[in-house]
Amino acid sequence: MSAHTFWVLVLIAVLVLLASLLSSAEAALSSFSRARAQELAAERRPGARSLLGVLEDAPRVVNTTILLRLIAEISAIVNATVLIVDGLAPGLGGTATRWPAMLLTIGAMVLVSFVAVGVGPRTLGRQHSEMVALASSGILLALTTILGPLPRVLILVGNALTPGEGFREGPFASEAELRELVDLAEASSLIETDESKMLHSVFELSDTIVREVMVPRTDVVSIEQTKTLRQAMSLLLRSGFSRLPVVDEDLDDVVGFAYLKDITKRVFDRQDAQSTERVESVMRSALFVPDTKPVDDLLREMQAARRHIAVVVDEYGGTAGIVTIEDVLEEIVGEITDEYDDEIQIVELPDGSTRVPARFAVDDLDELFGVDIVDEEIDSVVGLMAKHLGKVPIPGSSVVVDGLRFTAESAAGRRNRIETVLIATVEPPAEEDHDEPTD
Repeated sequence: MSAHTFWVLVLIAVLVLLASLLSSAEAALSSFSRARAQELAAERRPGARSLLGVLEDAPRVVNTTILLRLIAEISAIVNATVLIVDGLAPGLGGTATRWPAMLLTIGAMVLVSFVAVGVGPRTLGRQHSEMVALASSGILLALTTILGPLPRVLILVGNALTPGEGFREGPFASEAELRELVDLAEASSLIETDESKMLHSVFELSDTIVREVMVPRTDVVSIEQTKTLRQAMSLLLRSGFSRLPVVDEDLDDVVGFAYLKDITKRVFDRQDAQSTERVESVMRSALFVPDTKPVDDLLREMQAARRHIAVVVDEYGGTAGIVTIEDVLEEIVGEITDEYDDEIQIVELPDGSTRVPARFAVDDLDELFGVDIVDEEIDSVVGLMAKHLGKVPIPGSSVVVDGLRFTAESAAGRRNRIETVLIATVEPPAEEDHDEPTD
């Protein structure tokens, strides 16, 4: 082995080692918490101040780290290619002898890049993120200062060549990557499946609009502003709600909200107020939101305004429904039940009928009754009843569809909806015998 070959091998090893260290530092810094860095600085750990400086401008430092890693990795590959090609094909050689050398170089460097630069260092960087971040932050800050705007200029060039809107700080921290991290954490049993679903629900909040989570207009219980406090309290207690929209003429003219606790306090302070005062005297102002508003924006607005309920309006200015903070939270944590909400199961009754949830899928009726009802416009049993009745079902409403009798049971729950439906098979009427008797 010549001295030249030896020093080229040393250079390749140093470049691979440098690329590995940069890859490990990139993995550690990308997942490091700012709160933990502040704790380390309070403990006066060496490198903690530099780490805080890195996290203050994390995209620029990470971009510099990636650039330096690519320079080291590509330089190692180029030197390895030259060394192997010259070793297998001395002098100029021929094309036939260069191709095996190039293929050998590709195979060797792919293996080195994947294991020694990719998987191994990044795993160590994640496992020992604190140690790696503290050790590398000072050096990376200095290198970032030396390189100056070079990484950002390269990002701008890349954005100019890429169709569509680019990333100002580089495409290295996106929602897709965060989702992948959540899936990886679930697969590694670091978080539970329910926690993973909750995190994904948080990501989807910005893609969900108010119309998808609101209580629709048909399920809204309201009260006229001219009603007395006694009438309002009676309606609130019978409906099971603690807040009701107050209307002037109809539901398209909501003027405020009546709170049960406000009415109770007024009646407690003045006994005669229940018959002498109207709802308008105690109602609170209403918050109006468009039905196309993203749910995450709605949650922030309701928090800032300290409101738990809002009126949802459609594009024509009419009332489309109402929405509460609880409706938004259910998009994250799932259905929230209270003392009014019971878990509904399919129950076969002694009289031969079957009790099913009102939201039972029409497509599943075939499994229970052998009746295939095909209707692309509706999905649930209560929707099927509403379509054939021509109105919203109320307790006791009954309709026969394809040999099945659907009967709505009493309403319950937080939204006072029809909770269960009784389904029974209807026997076809017997054919009358019109034959005359024979003598």
